[in-house]
Amino acid sequence: MLETSRPQADTADRLAAAARFHDYRQASNPLQTGGITPIPGMRFPATLHEQGQTQIVPLDASTALGCPAPATTPGLSANFVRIHQGQSIVTDANATSQLFFVMRGEGTARLEDSGLELPWQAGDLFTLPAKTTATHVAMADAALYWVHDGPLLTHLGAEAVTRRFAPTLYRRDAIRQALDAVLSDPESKRANRLSVLLGNQLFPETMTVTHVLWAMFGILPVAAVQAPHRHQSVAVDLVVDASPGCYTLVGKSLAADGSIADPERFAWEPHSVFITPPGLWHSHHNESGKPAHILPIQDAGLHTYLRTLSILFSRKTPAGHEIVDGAG
Repeated sequence: MLETSRPQADTADRLAAAARFHDYRQASNPLQTGGITPIPGMRFPATLHEQGQTQIVPLDASTALGCPAPATTPGLSANFVRIHQGQSIVTDANATSQLFFVMRGEGTARLEDSGLELPWQAGDLFTLPAKTTATHVAMADAALYWVHDGPLLTHLGAEAVTRRFAPTLYRRDAIRQALDAVLSDPESKRANRLSVLLGNQLFPETMTVTHVLWAMFGILPVAAVQAPHRHQSVAVDLVVDASPGCYTLVGKSLAADGSIADPERFAWEPHSVFITPPGLWHSHHNESGKPAHILPIQDAGLHTYLRTLSILFSRKTPAGHEIVDGAG
């Protein structure tokens, strides 16, 4: 009996070797106790795609995040894709969702599985589903902004095999017309934020551009001050266009008057990117004398589905300010 039980005991010992037990008081919030690193508010300049050869430039924060592969946030990878006129480059990722915004130039994306050629030009945005390899051919010097959820799949140890949506093109003119419709609404005069969310007919519940990704095309009008707000999704913000004097303030807490206490300032520079960490208060300001546009990409499609987005706004009142839910 003892002889036959020893192999079973050895197996049990091997299976138990990885088990660990943590005091709840030290383990319940690893971000607070330093067990996991916070998401840094990093910046990536436009010079990364304005010079150099045809190439993909990862906006990589993986060292700071402790991620095993290039990542801009724990769940998202943002990249600049530079393509010289007449040249091509291939994009491919183990991701459920890929989003491309054309910063400059024109060309086509040939989808290798179907042979479909998707035309693109400056100001267009398009999304590609799982298992989509694309060859991008530039008819003029071009730069694309490419965001996908590959780091999330890496963390899960999963392979994206099911296509939840079809390739979808959001033309520049259609985006601008949708934003103009928001601006022309009389109610918009009282709105804190003037923006259009890009959606897909397959995701009416989350109203997001894919089931994971969230995309907003917004305008920051002249002299605008968009009140502080925060959310649990991380934002990777692309400045579409701006003049000196546009900036975002980011901080952990609010002062007594509702402004952000001890903020870090992120200047808006055209076709540059900055990270707005989750849970931090941030406000947008335009002192440039010209309107500006911004394209934040978030993993808010996933957060909305999980019911964890928790977006809050600081709103001025006669008595001071209050924190409210909603769109501000």
